[in-house]
Amino acid sequence: MSIAKITEISAASTKSFEDAIREGVKRASKTIKHLKSVWVKEQEAVIGDNGELTEFRVIMKLTFVVED
Repeated sequence: MSIAKITEISAASTKSFEDAIREGVKRASKTIKHLKSVWVKEQEAVIGDNGELTEFRVIMKLTFVVED
């Protein structure tokens, strides 16, 4: 029987929401083994002084299998 655990993380990117997700998963995979899925819970964008989007932020839940 496998046991799964869920942890919540946040990540940001100056490029896009997709890049923030990819970078967050990439970073989490350095310390969390057996990652299986990601669920994006929230998205937020920061607007700079010039009216342009300057940062894309996500809050995600990562699911991973706990080793025996």
